[in-house]
Amino acid sequence: MGGFLHCPHIRTITSPASGSGFGTESTGSGSIVSARPGFAPARTGSSRPSRPSQLDPSLTEHIAGGLDPEEINEMSHASAAAMLDRVHHSVDPVVVKRVITLVDTEGVDVVAELWSHSEPDTLPGILWRLYLLRTWMRTNGDEISYLWRVGEPEPTSSSAIVGVDNAPDTADIARTADSILAGAFTGDFAVALERAAAFTDVIVRGMRLRAKTLQRRLDDIPKDGEADHESASPNVQRTSADVYGDDRSQSNEHAQSMRRSISSLQSTASNLALTSHDFHLGANLWRRGRSNKAGCK
Repeated sequence: MGGFLHCPHIRTITSPASGSGFGTESTGSGSIVSARPGFAPARTGSSRPSRPSQLDPSLTEHIAGGLDPEEINEMSHASAAAMLDRVHHSVDPVVVKRVITLVDTEGVDVVAELWSHSEPDTLPGILWRLYLLRTWMRTNGDEISYLWRVGEPEPTSSSAIVGVDNAPDTADIARTADSILAGAFTGDFAVALERAAAFTDVIVRGMRLRAKTLQRRLDDIPKDGEADHESASPNVQRTSADVYGDDRSQSNEHAQSMRRSISSLQSTASNLALTSHDFHLGANLWRRGRSNKAGCK
């Protein structure tokens, strides 16, 4: 595993968690501490490898009853490390499917209680962001496929890194969401984070371009009393009342709706940009840990 997880003597880089987009503030450390694994293997009576199919019921009860923040921090690191290690060494596709659908089966609240307060430069913190990215992508496939086309009108290196065509549909977005998260468990963890970062970078670009387009349209709407100089005849000037009739409220509502859309796009883009930074940082820390692995023994 990577160095921002197993090397206590390597200080982690702290990034602003409050603006990460998908995460919350925390005081968690970057090293793994000894704790009972938070994921219980499903016993089938056979000799097949243990499966991290669900959260340990006793852990769920403890969380519901309220644990000390330090205990939750300890469990979050241990459970994330145990799950990643078990799945990475498994060849059973059922195991992978159960892990990537963890939030779907266990509920986001339970997983959030365990991982969401971890810093983005820790394993539980970055896994939490990957899970939220998958959920967001699958929930908003139509919008995201449109934003991808806006942000990536022609294929670039981002398309190659993510593995997405230049005109993805909703199903493509869902498959990509699963592929990125599954890759974190079955392939190179740093590569999975780089795919997540490249994907969010494109969506951020699409959101910002869309916001600029809406802003231009908003600026073109004549304000009350202003003349519209783009009328068909150069000798005829139309005011907003001429364009929209006497129903000025319709014009105002339209403008307000556009302003809300612009604000939402800009805000989400800013949050996603910080999340992309977290993914880039995680990939760098993971690779740095691999190169320093000998010093962690």
